[in-house]
Amino acid sequence: MSKILNYDLVVVGGGPAGMAAALEAANNGIPEENIIILERAERLGGILEQCIHSGFGATYFGEMMSGPEYADRFVKLVEKTKIAVKVDTMVLNLTEDNQVICSNKDDGIYAINAKAIILAMGCRERPRGALDIAGSRPAGVMAAGAAQKFVNIDGYMPGHKVVILGSGDIGLIMARRMTLEGAKVECVCEVMPYSGGLQRNIVQCLEDFDIPLYLSCTVIQVHGKDRVTGVTIANVDDKMLPIPGTERYIECDTVLLSVGLIPENELSNQIGLEMDPVTRGPKVNEMRETSHKGVFACGNVLQVHDLVDFVTQESQIAGKGAAQYIHGAAEPEYVTCKGINGVRYTVPQRINKNNPEEVKIYFRVANVYRDKRVVVTCNGKELWNRKKLKLAPGEMENVFIKPENLAQMNAGDEIIVSIEEA
Repeated sequence: MSKILNYDLVVVGGGPAGMAAALEAANNGIPEENIIILERAERLGGILEQCIHSGFGATYFGEMMSGPEYADRFVKLVEKTKIAVKVDTMVLNLTEDNQVICSNKDDGIYAINAKAIILAMGCRERPRGALDIAGSRPAGVMAAGAAQKFVNIDGYMPGHKVVILGSGDIGLIMARRMTLEGAKVECVCEVMPYSGGLQRNIVQCLEDFDIPLYLSCTVIQVHGKDRVTGVTIANVDDKMLPIPGTERYIECDTVLLSVGLIPENELSNQIGLEMDPVTRGPKVNEMRETSHKGVFACGNVLQVHDLVDFVTQESQIAGKGAAQYIHGAAEPEYVTCKGINGVRYTVPQRINKNNPEEVKIYFRVANVYRDKRVVVTCNGKELWNRKKLKLAPGEMENVFIKPENLAQMNAGDEIIVSIEEA
């Protein structure tokens, strides 16, 4: 190993999550020169560099901007500090004693001793291999995010007659983007009976361009040898199995996959963090500390978010939490959190009952619900209750726990978030 460096805080990932976390740690008393951001790409910004559409920043900055504009705000903030940044740097491993092993072409393989680590590696798209779609392997089948990079960064059109499988936000946005670039988007197929994207994207990206959305429908076969020539789609039953007699052939030269995002948690698994089987990210407390002391997680590596504004807010929590840990926070007394009756998961999964501040619990529902109530209880006592006209899996929700309620709990108590009748 060529050398060993020493920093108070190492942030793995230089996207919006990593930058926000590093800046917040500095705002909470960690000397800027004792913080380092490691980014595997050639520059800071993360996936926002290819998201040229508007819709970012309304919540956090109070104005609409593109992805590169949003990222640039944080890049400039980082550049004004003494926070160290190493780009084109791959993190290879994390050790039990919070040492970060990384590599780049200038330094070779080296180690960084850290008092605390924040994981902010983001997420990746689920590939075709995870879908078991019948057919050959022709050119023209790709993830929607890959197509986004081809169009927005590289200036190439992936195809001209498109079918999109999956109605996640990237797929919806690419339906509009491909249409604006002159392609014909034949349809968007979604295997679930509801869309996985934000309602605003369904309206602005599909309905405004007369692009059909077929629910409870999937691609059952890809046709073509050297290049995609078409797909066969079919409706599915409540067990997600194709319904005989509903098959339909659609001619196309491109199939874009928007079938879910997977948190980049190889490093998390290497160090043995306790993982949530639903979010596929680490289990954390309200300050985003994982099951390994001094290791924090935030952004899409923890849970896949709808809006980058929420990523920023959550990452600031992790930055503050890491700063408190470095300064020597008191030993926590935990209560746990879980979702029932239609709530798929909660983040955080545990909360320090002695936290003096209001705690926000994020969650997603398992289906589309209308005119229901979100209810939060502990030991049979109602802590929070609010009527919701609509709840959908594509929209992240949250509830708040007041510090005076936490103070009345005992370590080991359970906070329950549920969907109830209005």
